Amino acid sequence: MQRFFNLAGALGFLMSGTMVVGSLVLYSRIPSITKHYMEKLQGELTGVMADMVPGKIDDVMPELPTSTGPAVELPKSPF
Repeated sequence: MQRFFNLAGALGFLMSGTMVVGSLVLYSRIPSITKHYMEKLQGELTGVMADMVPGKIDDVMPELPTSTGPAVELPKSPF
């Protein structure tokens, strides 16, 4: 029976140590993981916006004029 308790204690210690080490490794890699996903998200959003914007601009922009009016002359300065 003593062997069972020793084995259970050793396995519990091993599992706790593994969880602590795993948590520390994951915590230290969180910035790189979030940076990776943010770059991926920005790339996808850029693609979506690039597809959406030209259509919206065409709807809002007025027609360009085909001819111009007379030249505008400014009054001459007395100085």
